[in-house]
Amino acid sequence: MTFTYKNTAIHFTSEGKGKAIVLLHGFLENLTMWKATVKELSKKNRVICIDLLGHGQSESLGYIHTMEEQAKMVIVILKHLRLRKYVIVGHSMGGYIALEVAKLVPPSIKGLCLMNSTALADTKEKQLNRERGIVAVKQNHKTFIRVAIPMLFSEKNREIYTSEIKNITNEALKMSPQGIIAALEGMKIRKNNSNIHQTATFPIQMIIGKQDPALEYQSLINQTKNTRVQIIEFPDGHMSYIENQEELIKTLLKFSKLCF
Repeated sequence: MTFTYKNTAIHFTSEGKGKAIVLLHGFLENLTMWKATVKELSKKNRVICIDLLGHGQSESLGYIHTMEEQAKMVIVILKHLRLRKYVIVGHSMGGYIALEVAKLVPPSIKGLCLMNSTALADTKEKQLNRERGIVAVKQNHKTFIRVAIPMLFSEKNREIYTSEIKNITNEALKMSPQGIIAALEGMKIRKNNSNIHQTATFPIQMIIGKQDPALEYQSLINQTKNTRVQIIEFPDGHMSYIENQEELIKTLLKFSKLCF
């Protein structure tokens, strides 16, 4: 389905009936990443997936897609679908956006799952890496994509999941350089939202890959100290929906039942 947000076409899907679960993909991904997850979750729930700005079949909106702008777009889609309460799950960049949704409409949130994501802002080093990424995209966005995606898997899984890596890469290659740069610019300037871990009245779950090359394990643990955030650890990398697919689906089903 398509919805127009600020003269920009946004693509989304809605499957199943019941309590609403919203799934937000990560950087260089699109809603097709959730295929196996939706198949299971939609048996007893209504599952909404959205192509974020500049990703999948959704168009770009300007030079920078801030996490706040992405969140506002998500909220408009969910209001269009007349959803008042929902569990929201965000993978990586999707987690940053899910946090912003939670800040903007806390009464709507029944639960928040940060999957291979963090509530912290980029460090100075990470911001520099984003800037280097922007330069690389401007030079050759296809090379940037082909290099970036395998590096999100744990080292051993880069050999095991070659066909999945190829599929994700092929999907990402459909993106425009503008969409990639707008996301990098938006992630680079995002705010620290770790206070949500302290103040939220809804359940929060954090799914951590112990060998995640994109996120520092100890900083993920530290930001949840003295909070009620539930931590689930998987043994592999950043791409839990592939590297730990069965365990992830069971975890999300259990979490959504707890929230409702």
